[in-house]
Order: sequence, then structure tokens, then C-alpha cells
Amino acid sequence: MDFFFGNMSMWQIIALSFSAILIGINKTGIPGLGLVPVMVLIYAFPENVGLSTGMQLVMLCTADLMAVAYYRRGADWKMVFRLLPCALAGLGVGYVTMEYIQNIHLDKIIGVIILLLSALNYIRRKYWKSDKVPTSIYFTIGVGLAAGFTTMVANAAGPIMALYLLSMRFSKEKYIGTAAWYFMIMNWLKLPVFAIQDRITVEATMACLAMIPFLLIGSVIGIIFLKKASLNLFERIIEVLVILGALKLLLPF
Repeated sequence: MDFFFGNMSMWQIIALSFSAILIGINKTGIPGLGLVPVMVLIYAFPENVGLSTGMQLVMLCTADLMAVAYYRRGADWKMVFRLLPCALAGLGVGYVTMEYIQNIHLDKIIGVIILLLSALNYIRRKYWKSDKVPTSIYFTIGVGLAAGFTTMVANAAGPIMALYLLSMRFSKEKYIGTAAWYFMIMNWLKLPVFAIQDRITVEATMACLAMIPFLLIGSVIGIIFLKKASLNLFERIIEVLVILGALKLLLPF
């Protein structure tokens, strides 16, 4: 245990394992789960919020490989390449932001981002029908910048990408396949940046490697859910939990 987890408490190991399962499910079947591991790891490692996002990134990169391996033929590359330039610019903005904020404020920033993204998710689902979502170049630029910034700061670009892919009117398989390739490119580009910022350490990477079985379990669950399950109620419960968690980051209660 010490070889992989060092001085981590049992609670932290459990939180890491639970997050790994959720990340696996998120990558292969339920995009709406993406914000929950952000919250779980922040609470499990409150003394170093930046490190919690780094551990999440290592697991995301591993799960990306699994998702791409399964949905490798489902991507719409035209859409991926259309979004990438602005997303890379958003990564740059996020990097500069991280250079000028202190770790003590990062949880507050993530809390605000999560609340805004949750509101965006609600508006998208409640009021924006698939034939009403804008598809102009300005919409693509805005989505790209926002997705790049939020994924650099908090690994939390899922709701923004959901809005963008909704506008493309994709099938479930093409939706997941396109998202899988896009996030794999973005997440692997982020790895050296996170390492430079000390958000990824050797010890944290060892712990994340021990999570591979849990990532595999989550990936299988996600595939099964995508094929068979109705997820409306489940996603609503997740949204409520995410909002409560974000409020806890922002408010002293």
C-alpha cells in the first residue's frame, strides 16, 4: 500500500478509487458525471487543491486511452479540428491565470466555475433545443476559449463541450467518440504544464496508476449505460450534488 499511496489516509484512497470509477463512467457513457470527481478530490485533498486537479488529470489521461480505444471510429474529426485552435488559446489563458493565483484561492475559483457550468448545463437542457443551438464561427470561438480555460484550471470543460456537441446534432456514439478524441488531445497536452506547476508529482502519479482497475470498471459501466440505461433522473441527482458541493467551496458552512 505504501508503495503506491505513501502517506495518504484511507479516506483519501477511497475518494481516489471512487473518483476513478466516476471518471471511467464519464469517459465512456455519462458525460454529466465529469464535475463530480473534481469535487470529491478537492474535499479529499483540501491542503493542496492544485494537486487534486493534477491527480485527476493523470486518471483522465488514462481513461481517455480507454475511451478512444473503444470509440475510435466514432469521432467527427472536422469538428475536433474546428474547435482545437481556440481551445488551445483557452489553455494559454488558463495557464497564465494559474501563474497569478494562489492555491488558497483555487478552490473558490473552481467553485465559481462549477456553478456557472452547472447553470449552463441547466439552461442547455431546459431551454435550448438541438435545432436552436447556434453553430456560427463566433459560437465555436467562444466555446473553444471557455473549454480550454476551464479544462486547464479545473478539468471541468465537460458541460461546455456538451453544449458544443449538442449543436452538431450527433448520435450518442459520435458524441462520445468525438469528445473522447478531443479530450485525449487536450488532456495529454496539459500533462507537462501541470508537472511544471507542481500539480503532478511522482507520488501522486504512482497513486493514480494504482487506480487503473477502477478506471476500467468505470469504463465498462459507462459503455453498458450508454447502450441500455435511461439517465435523466440519475443526471439530475448528480447535478444537485455538484451544486451543493460547489456552494460548500464558496460559503463557510
